[in-house]
Amino acid sequence: MKLSEVKVLVRGAGEVASAIAHKLHRSHFKVCMTEISQPLAVSRGASFCEAIYEGKMTVEGVTAFLIHSYEEVFTMWDQGNIPLIIDPQMEIKDWLKPDVLVDAIMAKRNTGVSIADSPFVIGVGPGFCAGRDVHVVVETNNSENLGKVIFKGEPEPDTGIPLEVGQITSERAMFAPVEGIFRASRRMGDMIKSGDNVGWVNDKPVTAQIDGVLRAVLRDKVFVKKGMKLGEVDPRGEVWLVNAIRPRMRTIAGGVLEAIMNRYNV
Repeated sequence: MKLSEVKVLVRGAGEVASAIAHKLHRSHFKVCMTEISQPLAVSRGASFCEAIYEGKMTVEGVTAFLIHSYEEVFTMWDQGNIPLIIDPQMEIKDWLKPDVLVDAIMAKRNTGVSIADSPFVIGVGPGFCAGRDVHVVVETNNSENLGKVIFKGEPEPDTGIPLEVGQITSERAMFAPVEGIFRASRRMGDMIKSGDNVGWVNDKPVTAQIDGVLRAVLRDKVFVKKGMKLGEVDPRGEVWLVNAIRPRMRTIAGGVLEAIMNRYNV
């Protein structure tokens, strides 16, 4: 089989899954993505799942289009785009018969993917065991092993500690103070000062803890649970970062690419 004929089904279209799909598409694999009907990505500027709401989404020169039928997959591939379909249970896999299945929904647990789902199944992050429920796992923890391909066993447990940016970690993020409807008052790319209001959950304000650019924020008028991440301020204040794939995501995507090449480039 030619590498350019390898079909890859990516489960999820959030920030991590989008970086993976972007790299595989640029590497000339045939990539298709699945998502839920109302994705809750925060880093929307670098997430293909925005196509669920907008019809299409471009990330660093690569465009994903929302499709409504299986047959549109081939049309998108012929046009040089990524097809994205609402299909939480990945029912399309029985029709598409992908050579590779990548679970990148980052649920931190296995939500039903089996090693028998495809000739080569890749689990991204914690919740998978290589050799048992997937063929390989790609490490996502912020450690020296980030992006490592694990052929046997499990990845590192999730620490819950955000990556340091500008010597700042958890202060960058904002979380839902209560359960309810989030209403955004600021947009991605806005310059923010510490203490500024970026939105509300019901009648509870959501405020920034640091100065910088609002790099990520959840969509307006969506239901959130208490503690859910709602947004992120980048202290470097560079607006272009809103639409950029982060280095961590590129490293994870590189691990997925390595795993596929290890399997098929023989």
